[in-house]
Amino acid sequence: MSGSDPVLRVRDVHKSYRRRKVLEGVNFDLPPGQLTGIVGENGAGKSTLLRILIGDLPLDHGSVQSQGVMGYCPQETVLHEAFTVVQHLRFLQTAYALDTLDRAHEVLEILHCTDYLNDRIATLSGGTRQKLNLTLALMHGPQVLLLDEPYQGFDWETYLRFWDLAQDLRDRGCSVLVVSHLAYDASRLDRMYRLHNGVLVESERTGVSPAHAATNPASTSGVRS
Repeated sequence: MSGSDPVLRVRDVHKSYRRRKVLEGVNFDLPPGQLTGIVGENGAGKSTLLRILIGDLPLDHGSVQSQGVMGYCPQETVLHEAFTVVQHLRFLQTAYALDTLDRAHEVLEILHCTDYLNDRIATLSGGTRQKLNLTLALMHGPQVLLLDEPYQGFDWETYLRFWDLAQDLRDRGCSVLVVSHLAYDASRLDRMYRLHNGVLVESERTGVSPAHAATNPASTSGVRS
């Protein structure tokens, strides 16, 4: 794979649930080192598309080709209520065959979550669970990162730290795909698509500017001020 080849190539992807068509001929490329967004209303099929991209859901027609190690942060956290934060990290350290947990601790530090290492998941807030969810998707150093509503439950400061982290990953050459039901973050993206009626089309990045966001945090739905 050359430096300009897409790390993810999606061609003519179709998906239906019985008679309901969810995806109709979705096409897009994800090049290296790009921060891309897909927006659409709730129920538009965004999570379905991500599950197809990671191989968790079969497609009806089309193809998905990927290169490199992939990371995935689902919309719903998949965590064991009785385990602690550090137990989750050690479990995936074994699964990924990682020598250390250095990267996981680095992400937790960025997200201000290191105080919860020995706390059980059952005692954590939704925002803290989401921080761990994101850390688990990043701890193995993926080259392609797929994020489904990744900052829901974050307070405003954590929301800003999330975007600093996403842009740093992009600058390191990671391809980051952020899926959301809002176009609010368009100004932070290199490219944005809109999913509507099963069709994905490239959209202008006309979201609220970072300067406006800094003075109007409450305008971000799903982020707690």
